[in-house]
Amino acid sequence: MNWAALGLLLLSSALPLAAEGDFLTEAEIEQVRLAQAPNARLQLYLDFARQRLDQVKQMAKDTRPGRAAMMHDLLDEYSQIIDAIDTVSDDALARRADIGAGTKAAASAEKEFLSALEKLRDSSPPDLSRYEFLLTQAIETTRDSLEAASEDPAKRAAAVAERQKKEKKVREASMTSEEAAAKKAEADAAPKPKKPTLLKPGETLDQQHK
Repeated sequence: MNWAALGLLLLSSALPLAAEGDFLTEAEIEQVRLAQAPNARLQLYLDFARQRLDQVKQMAKDTRPGRAAMMHDLLDEYSQIIDAIDTVSDDALARRADIGAGTKAAASAEKEFLSALEKLRDSSPPDLSRYEFLLTQAIETTRDSLEAASEDPAKRAAAVAERQKKEKKVREASMTSEEAAAKKAEADAAPKPKKPTLLKPGETLDQQHK
């Protein structure tokens, strides 16, 4: 892993990058930026999660000094990547995008990920206390994501829409009167869509009836 590259923020693109943080390398960020389709982006995040988990499993066999700290960081990155998968999925569902392929890939991969994480926990490594919290978090995050990926798409989309509706109400309720007035003014100033008409350019209703 290119540890020096960690700490970069995710860049904005047509689709949100799910979350900003220090859990991707510069090269990974660029790959995500280029993957505009949600299914492609989901597959990328799954690949990144697998890479982190493979490194964790390899580290578990190592006895080098500093192993625990490296496993701690890898597990933290892994959990954030899984969270990103859920965020991309929810955003795509809110946009009514078809993410059947990505969801199927996520469900399959996350079953494997969960099994590997639980196996690591059950092996009770001697330095487990150094990263036990992150390992537990990774297991819970994976289990929740797997449950979401296995859910009926229509039901999940409805739940996402309802959650976003509630979040919008909370945000609006926390707005000051000045912020609310500014938002209303912005909406009023926005150009209104023209009503559909069968009139030709320059023709009036009276002319059409002649």
